[in-house]
Amino acid sequence: MKYYHHYDLYCFFTATLTYDTLRFGEFEDFPETPEPVWILGKQFNKDEILSDITSRMWFTYRKNFQPIGGTGPTSDTGWGCMLRCGQMILAEALIRRHLGRDWRWVRGQRQREEYISILNAFIDKKDSYYSIHQIAQMGVGEGKSIGQWYGPNTVAQVLKKLAVFDKWSRLAVHVAMDNTVVIEEISKCKGSHHWTMEGACAEPEGPLEINGCLEGACALAEEALWKPLVLLIPLRLGLSDINEAYIETLKQCFMMPQSLGVIGGKPNSAHYFIGFVGEELIYLDPHTTQPAVELCESGQIQDDSYHCQHPPCRMHICELDPSIAAGFFCQTEDDFDDWCAHIRKLSTCRGGLPMFELVDSQPSHLINTEVLNLTPDFSDSDRLERFFDSEDEEFEILSL
Repeated sequence: MKYYHHYDLYCFFTATLTYDTLRFGEFEDFPETPEPVWILGKQFNKDEILSDITSRMWFTYRKNFQPIGGTGPTSDTGWGCMLRCGQMILAEALIRRHLGRDWRWVRGQRQREEYISILNAFIDKKDSYYSIHQIAQMGVGEGKSIGQWYGPNTVAQVLKKLAVFDKWSRLAVHVAMDNTVVIEEISKCKGSHHWTMEGACAEPEGPLEINGCLEGACALAEEALWKPLVLLIPLRLGLSDINEAYIETLKQCFMMPQSLGVIGGKPNSAHYFIGFVGEELIYLDPHTTQPAVELCESGQIQDDSYHCQHPPCRMHICELDPSIAAGFFCQTEDDFDDWCAHIRKLSTCRGGLPMFELVDSQPSHLINTEVLNLTPDFSDSDRLERFFDSEDEEFEILSL
């Protein structure tokens, strides 16, 4: 796969212009509209939108952080936009996990410890669970060199691997391949806590360290047979453009209470889509270069730059690149059952094509992606990646 230097220049100038715009506050206000506004499973009126969007984590390009790998890049400008979108969708899952959907960030207000732990997991340093350093280095095992652009499938696979090390959140991250969600595979994630016969969570041998913060034993309130589920579904909704038959179904996904949004964008320019109004998608744009943030001696973080405090960006839904990954979060097994009921109902409705299939067990014709060795050579996994990631212009889908 080749690395697009002309794209680097494009993203550099885009990021510079966006940062200038950010500084001078020249953003288009959210329009008056009779259309309902849906953001991550909730309907809002205009007056409520900015408070909700400001409370989402906003990860952008950064500069002057520690070199990745010790000698690598100190900025991700021009190549890290999809990595930042991956951070945003996972951060939303952690907020749901520890703070809840209705939690609100207020500028200048002392934040809860759970929030500080979440933000600390994404700070641009090598020992944060989901830092740009960890994602870039884990991507090497997916055949991506440091500094190379990712597609939605690649970042989903990397986040799945990194979540294993996050003992505080104890997430089950499942990446559904081949446009199919297999309930049987998700059920296998249920028993991976270390539980005693009495059903209580076993005490760890020592205190857990969460991004530098010591944490006690896990909460006993967790269900013994369920880990909070982050479901990521890489999809291709067309060839070069999105097939309009999927548009209504995509909108319905943003309306589900389990919605984590969608990562995707325009060709080679990633965004984090969090909702829609009418025929426009609402998104957070990572193409702003900001200085890396250091921890204060008190352990607090100057967090203003991690929240988008201007009206959100919008684009027509038909401009969406067809290569995306949709995300959903199910805190409990009941949440997952409710999500399955939504999907089954959606598949029977007229007016749109299902974006993916929900089945009880894995059809025999599907590849078992769990046993694939994701390596840089042209293996089955590479073919899967080439199908779901649109950055490789040499790959062509032929109509039969």
